[in-house]
Amino acid sequence: MQQIAEELSWEVQEFGFLCGVTLDSAEGDKNIQMADNSFSDGVPPDSLEAAKNASNTEKLADQVMQNPQVLAALQERLDSVSHTPSSYIETLPKAVKRRINALKQLQVKCAHIEAKFYEEVHDLERKYAALYQPLFDKRREFITGDAEPTDAESEWHSENEEEDKLAGDIKNKAVIAEKEAAAAEEPNPKGIPEFWFTIFRNVDMLSELVQEYDEPILKHLQDIKVKFSDPGQPMSFVLEFHFESNDYFTNSVLTKTYKMKSEPDKADPFSFEGPEIVDCDGCTIDWKKGKNVTVKTIKKKQKHKGRGTVRTITKQVPNDSFFNFFSPLKASGDGESLDEDSEFTLASDFEIGHFFRERIVPRAVLYFTGEAIEDDDNFEEGEEGEEEELEGDEEGEDEDDAEINPKKEPSQPSECKQQ
Repeated sequence: MQQIAEELSWEVQEFGFLCGVTLDSAEGDKNIQMADNSFSDGVPPDSLEAAKNASNTEKLADQVMQNPQVLAALQERLDSVSHTPSSYIETLPKAVKRRINALKQLQVKCAHIEAKFYEEVHDLERKYAALYQPLFDKRREFITGDAEPTDAESEWHSENEEEDKLAGDIKNKAVIAEKEAAAAEEPNPKGIPEFWFTIFRNVDMLSELVQEYDEPILKHLQDIKVKFSDPGQPMSFVLEFHFESNDYFTNSVLTKTYKMKSEPDKADPFSFEGPEIVDCDGCTIDWKKGKNVTVKTIKKKQKHKGRGTVRTITKQVPNDSFFNFFSPLKASGDGESLDEDSEFTLASDFEIGHFFRERIVPRAVLYFTGEAIEDDDNFEEGEEGEEEELEGDEEGEDEDDAEINPKKEPSQPSECKQQ
């Protein structure tokens, strides 16, 4: 209590005092008044004069803190203050607050160093993307059937291989012969049919975007690539969706460009957690006549007010489709804020783009087989379990206490015009 008193700024005014913290309650005011009167009665005039001298402030504080009514008023004030970090900071002396501000300056400098770190990570991603690409090119060849894997390339030891071998050893020779005959008659399609379409169906985030009329188009999807911005250019990446010839549009490649930044926000530098997507651009899809699934034609009857005649008009209205992904909502660049629905739509778009880049493209085969999805589900279940356990602990505690600007875009494939 003595230490708290020394940290407060006391000033004596006309036989009274003002405390660096003021009482909010009526009872507190009453206690202060009582302390005021008691203080003026117990301190001689020459002491009051001496209090005006800064050198006697400490002595005066000692005298004040010996008054039980002052102690009661101060204790009441301390009890009424909510014990939050911000309320604690407010009680600190100016000298300590000054040092805290210096720490914040250091934290901002750390954020700028972290931003440079992520820029170099982006450069490393670009470098290693070039090393991955030959493997991804071979993956595409196997998927499309342009190449056939060798026996060595197709050899894979599964976790259940020993069990499968044991089961095979005890099979009847007749059954084995029958299966071999059936296998000989089994069709041998080219490549891996509907590879990317199957991934779309397996991943909830993507399947929610796909409508029934999108499915025939996505079955023509042959590859998805990620291209990083060139060295020296603002951070960005492009998703390239490669399609075989189809009856729906003439583009061979559809693109989506995501622009990023890696710098702390001047208004809120402490919110920096790494690079973030700030905007995106789609491309123009050259739909063949009558094949545009992003719009639908509706008929509407209109009645003439004067003559009473009725006519039928047709007009096109937007239609839900995965291919709206290539006509994204633009982030506001004029300083005006987006409405809540638009912000949610834009945030979801950014999340999908990031998921393609970080998960789908690098681990496509595991999303095709479902193994990556099982891993994701197990991870999410683990997090939920931890949350439930923490909630349970909190409930127990409650019972016991019953009383958180790119200047230039990378070049785009000629097959798709930027919007």
